[in-house]
Amino acid sequence: MKSRLSYLLAVAASLIGACSASSPLGAADNQTKTPAPAVTVVRAAPAELSETVFVTGTLIPRDEVLVGPEIDGLRIVELLAEEGDKVRAGQTLARLSREMLDIQMLQNAAALARIDASIDQAKAQIAQADADVIWTAQTLDRSKQLDRSGFASKDVVDQKTAAARAAQAKLTAAREGLALAEADRQQTLAQRKDIELKIARTEIKTPVDGIVSRRAVKLGAIVAGGQDALFRIIRDGVVEIEADVSETVLARLKSGQKVEATPAGSETILRGSVRLVSPEINRTTRLGRVRIALDAAHAPAIGAFARATIETARKSQLTVPQSAVLTNGERSEVQVVVNGVVETRAVETGIKADGKIQVERGLKEGDEVIAISGTFVRQGDRVTPVARTASAR
Repeated sequence: MKSRLSYLLAVAASLIGACSASSPLGAADNQTKTPAPAVTVVRAAPAELSETVFVTGTLIPRDEVLVGPEIDGLRIVELLAEEGDKVRAGQTLARLSREMLDIQMLQNAAALARIDASIDQAKAQIAQADADVIWTAQTLDRSKQLDRSGFASKDVVDQKTAAARAAQAKLTAAREGLALAEADRQQTLAQRKDIELKIARTEIKTPVDGIVSRRAVKLGAIVAGGQDALFRIIRDGVVEIEADVSETVLARLKSGQKVEATPAGSETILRGSVRLVSPEINRTTRLGRVRIALDAAHAPAIGAFARATIETARKSQLTVPQSAVLTNGERSEVQVVVNGVVETRAVETGIKADGKIQVERGLKEGDEVIAISGTFVRQGDRVTPVARTASAR
């Protein structure tokens, strides 16, 4: 029993000695360095980005011209334009009945002929009265000479004087009759022009080139001056988008900015530009109005819904992935790897688009930036940079 216990003690001592002999090698293994973690990096490189805003609105005519009757109480006898027709300035859209006006024109012509005859008669009377005035004046002069020589009585001179005055009065009356006839003629000509104007207005014409967007009249209807327009014309066929946008977006818009728009139900992209930015914001809705001119060869249907993308800025600058920028309040940072060590830098950013962001200050071309910023590594950490492959982008 005692010998067995001695044997066990000897074995334990040998094991302890072996462990003590192996301890320096284990310490050496623990002192081996841990490899630096790998991080994905991208190089800051210049690229052109455009900043856009998305708006929705309604297709409307830029200028809508209302065409209505300028004469009352006539019936529509002919319609010459349909909705969607392209029309030219001066083209007749509809005709009104003109029988009554034609009768008035005949009456006017007869009255004018009668007045012309009275004018000729007045002129003849003037010629006769003028001759009588000359003859009576001559006889009066002879009578006065005879009276001075004593060969004529006072009564004869008085008779010749009265005859001369009567002839002069007839001449004056004839001239006044001519003036009255000429005044009647001018009045009749004015009436003729009024009738001619009314006849011209029986043809309802468009004052501008454009497209008929609406026809609000039927054949046989009686027109009235106070009724709504018979036709609505899209001037020059120009259609644009009217959209209400928030005040923050409105502040970024200005005339001339490029636009791509798509009407509802269409896959065709229409290009255009911002034409008008309203100077007023609605106090209740906090929305402002913008008008977008379209360059479409064929005008889309007005009243339709449309979506538009407005390019508010375009610039060429150093860019990095948006995931590489960490924003904390108003401060933006990126993590740059320099000689295998992480360095945190403050940057000023610009346009964001397509998953990228432009860096205006804080980086230079070729800097290696950690693709996904965050708390995985910190300032001063050693890392192994691994370039992002094209497929990973």
